[in-house]
Amino acid sequence: MINKQDLNVKKKHGFLNYLKKNLIKTTKNLSQKIINLFKRKNIVNEELFNKLKETLIISDIDIHTTNKIINLTKNYAQKNKIQNSCKLYDYIKKEMLKILLSVEVPLIIKNKKPFIILVIGINGVGKTTTIGKLAYYFYKQKKSVLLASGDTFRAGAYEQLSVWSKRSHSILLEKNKKKDSSAIIFDAISYSKKKKIDILIADTSGRLHNNIMLMEELKKITRVIKKNNNMVIDEVMLVLDANIGQNSINQLKIFHDSVGITGVTITKIDGTAKGGVIFSLANKFNIPIRFLGSGEKITNLHLFNAKNFINAIL
Repeated sequence: MINKQDLNVKKKHGFLNYLKKNLIKTTKNLSQKIINLFKRKNIVNEELFNKLKETLIISDIDIHTTNKIINLTKNYAQKNKIQNSCKLYDYIKKEMLKILLSVEVPLIIKNKKPFIILVIGINGVGKTTTIGKLAYYFYKQKKSVLLASGDTFRAGAYEQLSVWSKRSHSILLEKNKKKDSSAIIFDAISYSKKKKIDILIADTSGRLHNNIMLMEELKKITRVIKKNNNMVIDEVMLVLDANIGQNSINQLKIFHDSVGITGVTITKIDGTAKGGVIFSLANKFNIPIRFLGSGEKITNLHLFNAKNFINAIL
C-alpha cells in the first residue's frame, strides 16, 4: 500500500522530471556553461566573472539581475578568500534560488463567491488555453467555475473558449451579443452571484497593437466590476509567453502600470531557450509567479516551485 508521503514524493519527482524535459534548451544555455565554469577547477578571477556574466545574459537574464548575482558571488569569494571556482557553484545556485523564492506564492482561493480572476495578456501567448487549464485545475479541487468570454475582438475567441469550457467541465454562458467586454463580465458576475459559483475566470482582449485602447478597456473592466455591488477583482493574472524573453519585462511593466498585476502565469516553457527571463521578472517586479504551462494538454499547468525550477536548470 502506497502512503500519502510516498505519493507526494512521487508527485514531486514527476514534476521535476517534467521541468527538466521542458526546460532542456534553457538548461543547455545556462546549466552546462555554469558547470563548465564552476564545477571544474578554474581560477577565481575577473575573467571567470566575465564569462559568468556572458552566460547569464545569453540565458535572457537582464543586466541588472546579472550584476546582482555576480556582485554577490564576488563579495562571497573575496570575504571567504576562495580561489577555486568549484566552491562557488553551490553559492551561485543558492542566490539564484533566493530570487525565485520571493515570487513563489501560490494563488489562494478565498471563501468568497465568486472569486474573480481577470486573465490578461496579448494575443498569441496562450491566454485562452491557460484559462481552460485553470478551470480544470479548480474543477479537480471540486470548485464550480464560470468562464466569461470578454475577448470581443478576436475572431473565434468565444468558440475556442467554448471548447475549453467543455474539456474543463466549466460553465460558459451563451454567446453575448454585447460588444463591450466589461458589460459581458458584469453579466457573468451577476450570474455567478445568483448561482453561487465558486470561481469566475474572465477572458479579455489582447490587442497590443494599440496600447492606449487596450489599457483603457482593461481599466474600464475593473471600474465596472467594482460597480457590481462593490465587487473586487481577486486576481489580475498576466499570461506571458516564455519564448519572448526580455520583451516579457516590457509587457509586465505596461500591464502592471495600467491595471496592477497580482500574479503571473508563464506559458510555452517547453522548448524555450529563454527561461532565464524568469529571474529578471522575479528580481525586477517581485510579483508572484503562480503557474508554469506548456503544450495543449489540459493537465499541463503546474504551480510554480522555485526549488524544482532551479534543480531542473542547474
